[in-house]
Amino acid sequence: MGHRLSKIYTRTGDDGSTGLGDGSRTEKDSLRVEAFGDIDELNSYLGLLLSQEIPDEARTLLTGIQHDLFDLGGEVCIPGREALDEAYVSHLEERLDTLNANLSPLKEFILPGGVPSAATCHVARTVCRRAERRLVSLARREAVSATSLQYLNRLSDLLFVLARYLNQKAGRPDILWQPGCRQTD
Repeated sequence: MGHRLSKIYTRTGDDGSTGLGDGSRTEKDSLRVEAFGDIDELNSYLGLLLSQEIPDEARTLLTGIQHDLFDLGGEVCIPGREALDEAYVSHLEERLDTLNANLSPLKEFILPGGVPSAATCHVARTVCRRAERRLVSLARREAVSATSLQYLNRLSDLLFVLARYLNQKAGRPDILWQPGCRQTD
């Protein structure tokens, strides 16, 4: 492993720039920094989800995904680096298929919510979609691995299915969207 952080503040970012993993510097609001910032935020929401009561199977899955997201964040932080390969995407697809196999087929859209862990999972899903959009924007300007985009796309799908799974395990039904339904009091 490379450098260890012995001092947390360096003052080098006081001018609005930040260091990338290859030693170069960029603006703190660059697309690259926004992309790995969104990935970091997603990882933090998964940490929040892991702080809740969830089945061991989900805990193991999410802990592995947190490690994957650190790999992905490192990839985005170092221009030209590729840390994820097809096996990462295949693993998500396998887990997605396994979790989805025991859920009732969806015929309608569902609202985010349910038990706290499922609701947190839905928030993580939306942050994952934002990270994916940001990475797509970066890919229009700079080289980004296709695998990283596939990974985030699959991960958002998995988080959707995982939210449904967490509700099912807790005995909470999906909340079906009712078009045109509004509160009137």
